[in-house]
Amino acid sequence: MTIWVDADACPGPVKNILYRAAERTQLQMFLVANRPLRVPSSDYIATRLVPQGCDVADDEIVRQVAAGDLVITADIPLAASAIGKGAVVITPFGKLLDEHTIGEQLSISNFLDELRGSGVETGGPQPFSARDKERFANALSGFLGG
Repeated sequence: MTIWVDADACPGPVKNILYRAAERTQLQMFLVANRPLRVPSSDYIATRLVPQGCDVADDEIVRQVAAGDLVITADIPLAASAIGKGAVVITPFGKLLDEHTIGEQLSISNFLDELRGSGVETGGPQPFSARDKERFANALSGFLGG
């Protein structure tokens, strides 16, 4: 299994949890971003720098992800594409998405996109909280087996 991180919008506390998990489990992790990232020196942690542009990092993750991989993203269309290739997704807010749960999330995402497209203010994502960090750590630990 490889861990793929949609790193441009991934909160720092989530990245820190992932760094420790990659070392502990000795799983390869790639942080995909359109700007250089500082990551710990590790045999298990690497970055993939992609060009600027809408969905370029998402497209790289979808191109590389394989069945059984884990993807960390809050981007629901990216999550749906990764799940379609057999991956499992955990959002930075600790929500596990798989083939059984992605349909509802994709419907909600599409509905919100339609509202925004018609001029309705839907608000942005909630600020990342300590509780979110705890939920993410618990979801990751549960998925990775402790």
